[in-house]
Amino acid sequence: MMEPRFEILERSTGYAGFFRLMRYRLRHRLFKGGWSPVLTRELFERGHAAALLPYDPVADRVILIEQFRIGALEAPNGPWLLEIVAGMIEAGETPEDVIRREAVEETGCPVQDAVPICEYLVSPGGTSERISLFCGQVDASNAGGIHGIADEVEDIRVTAMSADEAIARMQDGAIISAAPIIALQWLMLNRESLRARWLSSTP
Repeated sequence: MMEPRFEILERSTGYAGFFRLMRYRLRHRLFKGGWSPVLTRELFERGHAAALLPYDPVADRVILIEQFRIGALEAPNGPWLLEIVAGMIEAGETPEDVIRREAVEETGCPVQDAVPICEYLVSPGGTSERISLFCGQVDASNAGGIHGIADEVEDIRVTAMSADEAIARMQDGAIISAAPIIALQWLMLNRESLRARWLSSTP
């Protein structure tokens, strides 16, 4: 049997509310051999999420959303960020269930097809959160306006723009959130093959 590469000596809850903060005492194997000293680390637990870049292959346009984000209070251009559709994965849901639901709630545009891009850890130095990222085929011809769930106090402005403009905004630093940056970079690499795939199946 393979020897453990880390040992959890103690785990306790530092805070439990909408999110949880866990405190660990642990040690792990070192690359040079032996064990690390006992470490104390806090881990932010908020669950896992799924995110979607809505893309219209006919018009060659993407849909971005803008909303207030508490984590960006001190961002250079303020806490309203250009982002993509996203939501937390609830018990019994798949990541694709989430992006299909959130696309309608946040943009009013149903997803016709979805292509997985990647899964990535948001900030593994301090949180366990993992995001499953997709690109979804939508019809962006009527996209726009204000969306969101009132009970969740969502205030989401929807904007459709050319893929070229969205990529340019990403490149000039107007988009600073990880999910849309990764998704738009992926679209840059896969745009032509994606359009060929989806346009060939369009009636």
